[in-house]
Amino acid sequence: MQAARGASLSDDETRPGPSRPRTGSSRPKVLLAGVALLAYGVDLISKQLAVSRLADGDVPVLGDWFVLHLTFNPGAAFSLGTDFTVALSCLAITAICVVLVVARRVGSPLWGVALGLLLGGVAGNLTDRLFREPGPMRGHVVDLFMVPHWPVFNVADICINLAAGLIVLQAVRGVSVDGSREKAPTR
Repeated sequence: MQAARGASLSDDETRPGPSRPRTGSSRPKVLLAGVALLAYGVDLISKQLAVSRLADGDVPVLGDWFVLHLTFNPGAAFSLGTDFTVALSCLAITAICVVLVVARRVGSPLWGVALGLLLGGVAGNLTDRLFREPGPMRGHVVDLFMVPHWPVFNVADICINLAAGLIVLQAVRGVSVDGSREKAPTR
């Protein structure tokens, strides 16, 4: 039912629910964009500093426990898929497109942070694949953080893993991308 000038007399149309997404708040989208830009920028700057300052060798930060070590990785995490750099580049492009489509529906601040971290991290590693040697779509990703018993990694990898953790957390909490919560089953 509507009152004069189209105002609703009931709040059913604006109340979020399992089938009705939240509307009106642009805060999660702004948060997503800000986190993505920050993550992307920090990743690019750290990689540029690594390339320019670590060419002469490792820099121990905390003894052997944490070392800045420059390496170029053609593969994915744990240096897997080193022969599939072009496929990894295509996968990254697809992931960015999917995040941008999903971002249109984001209504939860925590989902905004998660998707922003994912977007910034994937874009950071994709930038290396597009613009670093040996060439477009085949470029090697700059990795620089080395800890014992773990592959060398970068800021983008940290962002992607944090995003994965937040996405799992939101899924376990039953919070959808749009901010609505799943209803508990009735007995």
